[in-house]
Amino acid sequence: MAKLTQSFLRSVETPGSYHDERGLILRVSVNGTKNWVLRYQLNNRRHDLGLGSFPTVSLKAARLAVDTYRLDLSQGIDPLTKRASLQYEQALITRASVTFRHEAERYISTHRQSWKNVRHVQQWSNSLRDHVYPLLGEMPVGSIKTEHVLDVLIPIWTRIPETAFRLRNRIELVLDAAKARMLREGENPARWRGHLDKLLPRQKRAKVPFSAMPAERLGPFIRQLDSLESTAARACELLIYTACRSNEVCDARWSEFDFAAGIWTIDAARMKAGKVHRVPLSAGAIQTLEQQQGKHPIYVFPNARRTGSLPGNAIRRVMDELQAGEYVPHGFRSTFRTWSAEHTNFPREICEMALAHSLENKVEAAYNRGDLLDKRRQLMNEWATLISVGAMISFNHQAEKS
Repeated sequence: MAKLTQSFLRSVETPGSYHDERGLILRVSVNGTKNWVLRYQLNNRRHDLGLGSFPTVSLKAARLAVDTYRLDLSQGIDPLTKRASLQYEQALITRASVTFRHEAERYISTHRQSWKNVRHVQQWSNSLRDHVYPLLGEMPVGSIKTEHVLDVLIPIWTRIPETAFRLRNRIELVLDAAKARMLREGENPARWRGHLDKLLPRQKRAKVPFSAMPAERLGPFIRQLDSLESTAARACELLIYTACRSNEVCDARWSEFDFAAGIWTIDAARMKAGKVHRVPLSAGAIQTLEQQQGKHPIYVFPNARRTGSLPGNAIRRVMDELQAGEYVPHGFRSTFRTWSAEHTNFPREICEMALAHSLENKVEAAYNRGDLLDKRRQLMNEWATLISVGAMISFNHQAEKS
């Protein structure tokens, strides 16, 4: 006769084990949870098999489960072994149904909050869409082998080497994540060292310097930018005055600026080196910022829909509009560095810190822990003077011609 009743199950709160018939036990924990357990003996060894919690699993359902497992035991089948086998079969079914595209999108969604800017998310999504998904997108993530990864990489390995190498790393990361989720077994077929480095030719990735605008063209170009009313033009101006990177400028927030002190403080999470960077603001930079005030409560350079910051290619587009498309936005940093080396007497470390570059000499970097803000302010003011004088000369020359 059964020992447990519905009313007892609902009311019992005292921690302990309460036995029903045929080895069925209700365990009540100190925090009040109630769990079903089947206790059985097989080959002279005692085993406990969890059946779920009460009231999710009712008394009737628990007893029916016990009857099923007791039938297995009468045939020499261990319920724990049978459950493990069923779980493994279910895992195989699940593994066969999860595609590479699904796992890649899951990986991007999981990690996008830790990536520095939205452009990194776009680069991941676009590169996978263009080169990986056509071949691997609908394949089960657990079935991808070395030959499949090579099918993606070989056609682009020497044609677009930088993209190909990044894609290899992205495929590897997605497959590692899939393995952690028990969707794959074995070695990663996209692994580089000791694997793909033996199957793919060595890439010739010569460093090509960014196409940089000559310093003498900055003044006339600033005058051209000033003639435009666009947000992208103002962003390009700040890019030039501060020698910062495009993403640092496009994602600038008003909360980062201290106009009284003339300092722009960029958080470490937005910096390539992962360190806070203080930028001294020249008069030209502040004037540019003042033109953007009131356009968005958060972003200095909002996008057209005012839903976020300016997209990364906006500065490039405005340069194309002004027929300066032979140069790239990042090239202004090269222009600044060349000018500071050839036309000023500022030490190398001042010029490098202005670009938020880490000092190459580790001993020097260990002892020099300041950011030399005051000296960098002098350098940036001289840079702004070069630009403003060039703009004035361009204006006078244009006036004389007219």
